Formats: sequence, structure tokens, C-alpha cells
Amino acid sequence: MERKNVVVPETDLARQREFEEKIKEMFTAREAHPVACVDTFGCQQNVADGQKLMGMLVDCGFTLTDKPAEADLVILNTCAVREHAEDRVFGNLGALTHAKKENPEMVICLCGCMAQEPRVSERIKKSYPLVNLVFGPHALWKFPELLWRVYESRKRVFSVDDEHGTIAEGIPVVREKGVKAWVSIMYGCNNFCSYCIVPYVRGRERSRDPQCVIAEVRELVEAGYKDITLLGQNVNSYGNDLDIGYDFSDLLAEIDKIEGEYLIRFMSSHPKDATKKLFDTMAASRHVAHQLHLPFQSGNDRVLHEMNRRYTREQYLDLIRYAKSVMPDLVLTSDVIIGFPGETEEEAMDTVSLVEEVGFDALFTFIYSPRPGTKAAEMPDPADRKEKQKWFDKLLEVQNNMSAKLHAEYIGKTVRVLVDGESDDPDFPLASRTEGNRLVRLKGDKSLIGQFIDVKVTDSNTWALYGEPV
Repeated sequence: MERKNVVVPETDLARQREFEEKIKEMFTAREAHPVACVDTFGCQQNVADGQKLMGMLVDCGFTLTDKPAEADLVILNTCAVREHAEDRVFGNLGALTHAKKENPEMVICLCGCMAQEPRVSERIKKSYPLVNLVFGPHALWKFPELLWRVYESRKRVFSVDDEHGTIAEGIPVVREKGVKAWVSIMYGCNNFCSYCIVPYVRGRERSRDPQCVIAEVRELVEAGYKDITLLGQNVNSYGNDLDIGYDFSDLLAEIDKIEGEYLIRFMSSHPKDATKKLFDTMAASRHVAHQLHLPFQSGNDRVLHEMNRRYTREQYLDLIRYAKSVMPDLVLTSDVIIGFPGETEEEAMDTVSLVEEVGFDALFTFIYSPRPGTKAAEMPDPADRKEKQKWFDKLLEVQNNMSAKLHAEYIGKTVRVLVDGESDDPDFPLASRTEGNRLVRLKGDKSLIGQFIDVKVTDSNTWALYGEPV
């Protein structure tokens, strides 16, 4: 678990820039104009990784598209957290078979968390010869070198060694245009929740230098980004490996000093490392949103123990009580797993009762999905899918009613929002978010996008508020 030489030396990064130049020169000599598509699945950390891949591709001379059939290079940036995401990736690989027949020179890459799983990389090696390059999260920083090896050797390249992981500063990034940006503050995970594959594919926790994070946020604010999310598998353990007496609360306090009109959010946050100091820092800040995504996963102590979550139901509730006491306007969301191996109906209803007691604004809910290689995948699981679905439906019923009630209480009120894009509702063509990250669909002109404005809420449903600018 120790932090050992995790920062990639500048000489190694300079070498990657040389490979970028080689690839660019190769296409120039061919008078070719290569096009690349990066298709990202899964969490915001994967989105941030995908933006780095796009940055390196642009430096290699590629233009970018979101249509795989038009691309000379297709990258599937994958997620391993749930079986559904994995099935989608293999489905997309099957669809690319036709595109590769039409363009035999197309290069197909599989990267991200799925690629780091030995069973997946072996399956790709044996059953998907159309895939030219496979690399895990640890090898992302040396993508230009791996890609050059594919072009130079015209052979398949695999880079999926089991590593603790590294930190590479200064990789170019292509961010989405708009008002939102993601900043990774740390990588990896030390928690080993029994249902989760992430520690096995993303390595051990390693925190970026605080000054590097602060400088990146400052650049984003100066560039006009107004909704910035700090990312980590467990942001609450940020700094533990730095050995400088500096934690996540300290980082938030320093970022908050940056002048400008913007909001700071963060995820994911683990209850076992959440502290009163963190909530006090949030309450005292000018820019940190009073929004907390704090996954509890189960409301039953026995199930929490089997999940290796390392807190109890009462400890979680104590955290929520304190957070609400210093931030009465706090918006709370969480993750919940129903049907963990061995869970009974009574234990599942303990989760439902916790939801009722806390009063979450929204939940991200899942029926347990076994991940090969995790401890939970080996546990006895007597409850069938039909039974688990019944528990799940009860949870959804309770939460949806609660969300609808909480949203209805906003009708007639004026709230401050950040208009962040267009909506798919013709009657309310703009989309915006409150400080608490509630979706507000708006009447108004596109010129409002990118602005903080006051909005009067006129209607609501379970999933959104509706309003018009004041």
C-alpha cells in the first residue's frame, strides 16, 4: 500500500512526445489525414482518461470524430464495474467487425478497466483478432509509444501488466466545450470492497501533488469553466500517501481561495474517511457546492461487514446528521446495492428504512452484479433474481416518491442555477443545475448558456424541476 516512485519522470514523458511526433510524421509522409474516435464507457474518471487520450491523439496528428465507422483509429475506453457495461463493449466490438472489413487498415484499441482484467485481455487475445492494441489504466501515459509499436510492427500489442500505478503530469487534454470540467486528484483504491473490481484494475491509492491540482483548477477557472468536479475512487483519503499532513479538506480550502465565479464538486466519497472537518470546510467555503454524494450501499450492519465497507449504519447516520447540521441546504445523493450475496429480504428492507430516515434527494440504485475476481463473486447467493427485483422495486418506489415530494417543495421558489446546455424538451429548451446539482429545465434563449442566473421554479416531477429566468 506504500507510495513508491509513483510520479512518471519528465524524461519518460518527453519520450512519449517523440513518439507522437513520429506518428504525425508517418501520416504526413503518406499525405494522410487520420481520424480517431474515443468511445468512453463508465464513470467520470474514465471520462477524464478519455480526454487525455484525445489530447495525445491530437498531438499525434489525428482529428476527432464521435462516429466509429468514419475513423481510422477506434478506442473503446472501458468500464469493469458492472456486467452490463462489459456486455456493451463486446457488443460494440462485434459491430466494429463490419467497419474493419470495409477499412482493413483501421486500428482498434481496447483500454480502461476491462482491459486490465486478465480474463478479458485473454478473451480479446483469443477471440477478437480485430483488436490491435490492449492496455490498462496503468499504461495510459505511454499510449503514443504503444500505438507507434502497432503501426511499426503491424502486430498486436498488449500492455496489461499488474502494477501499483503511476501519476503522469502534463499529459495534454481535450475537454468538452461548455462549462463543466473534470480534475483527477488521485488514482487507485485501497479499500477492497468485496463486490468491487476497481482496486485490482486501477492499482493502489496515489495522490497528485496539491500544487498541481490547484494549478489545474485555476487554469480551468481562468478558461471559463464554471462547474468543476474533483475525481478520485475515494477523495476522502486524498493525501494519506503524501505524508505531509495534508488532507482532502485542506485541498478544498486552498482551491476555494481561487477567485472567480465557479462551483467545486467532488466524487466519489467514502463514509469511512468522511470527517467533520470536511463538512466544516464545505460549509465555510465560497465555491464548494453544498452537495454530497456519499455511497452507503446497504442499511444493514451484517451486509456492510460482508461488503468490507468498514462503517456501521449508525456511523453513517451520524455523519449525515452532522453534515446537515452545518449545511441545512445540503443536497444528498448515494449509491445502493440490492441483492448482495446472502442478503435476506429483512436486510434489504433495512436499506429501504435507511433511505426513508435520511431523505435522500436521489439515489443511484443497482441490483448486485457479480464481478469475477472479487470476494463477493465466490459467496453463496440463495436469493433469485425475481426476489431481488421485488426488493429493488420497493426501494425505487420509496425513493421516487421522496424525490417527487422534495422537488414539489421547490415550486414557487427562486433558485440560482448554472445554465449548462440545451435540453431535449422543446417547451423547456435549456438545461441547468442548481448548486445541489438538481436538474432544472428552463424556458429561455441559448445566450444564457454558461451563466449563473436566478430561476423561478414553476413545476416539477420525480427527476427534474422546471422554471423560467427571473
